[in-house]
Amino acid sequence: MVKLASARDFRTYGPGLTKNRYEYINAGLYLIASVVLVSGLAAQLSPQARSGLVLIIAALGVILLVNLHDLFAHLVGIDFRLPLMAFDLQLAFVEFAVPVIQMLGTLLGFLGVLFLFIQEQKGYGYFKLEKHALNMLVAGPVLWVIGSIHNSCQIYERADAHVQILQQCVYIPFLMGSLSFMLTAILNYHEQSKEIHHGIHLLGSTWIWLGIFGSLMFFIGGLTNLIKVFKMQQMNGMRLEKLRGGAHERLVCARDGQVPLIMEHQTISLQPPETKVTLPLPTPYKDVLIGQTRS
Repeated sequence: MVKLASARDFRTYGPGLTKNRYEYINAGLYLIASVVLVSGLAAQLSPQARSGLVLIIAALGVILLVNLHDLFAHLVGIDFRLPLMAFDLQLAFVEFAVPVIQMLGTLLGFLGVLFLFIQEQKGYGYFKLEKHALNMLVAGPVLWVIGSIHNSCQIYERADAHVQILQQCVYIPFLMGSLSFMLTAILNYHEQSKEIHHGIHLLGSTWIWLGIFGSLMFFIGGLTNLIKVFKMQQMNGMRLEKLRGGAHERLVCARDGQVPLIMEHQTISLQPPETKVTLPLPTPYKDVLIGQTRS
């Protein structure tokens, strides 16, 4: 349930002057979703466990939309020019891969909890959904861990130390929360394979308590991310990371309708060289007359 935490200056979360406001909304929605997730997991310890599942489903749905917004914001920033990823690997492995992986993991978790809720609502006649739900609750956090690792693989060349510290304060809680959910899902899977439970009872106490801890880590990471967004917006795009490997120049030239210098040089170098033929210089008429006189 990690979200993208990037320090790029080409992010575009909204049109025109509203992009800063939409970026605040994005960070705020993630923070609210983490609080709802904690509440839903805590409700599993009360008699209102079914309502807790509704809160968990709602939180995962909001986080899915937040990650989709992150992906869209960074693709808009490069005008959806996916070939630029070949020049800037961080663009491919972080700004593109992290939201996609997190959306897949969140979708699996969403469907896993939804299957348990359907079984609880319709009765215990949907036993086939139980196995799929447990498998999804394991696969989702595994993808979260992979996304957390990708999220931390960022290179800093222009960002100041303050932004880098805030970035680390976002990565570490996200990684700890993802590892917590993955661990509790695996332990819960082994516990349920030894006992026979159905519906809500498939979520044991280990899954609930470690899930609460992981959700608190997500809350801390979301709060730090909100502070980081405020700090980056105060910079007005200065001292943030740009596209690397010539990708920035290609994007600017493409927007201006020009051919990048690198491509122009390659085009010129591919043209076949002209063949030059050296012809002998003609002998002057005066030298011919002198030669005939001497003979």
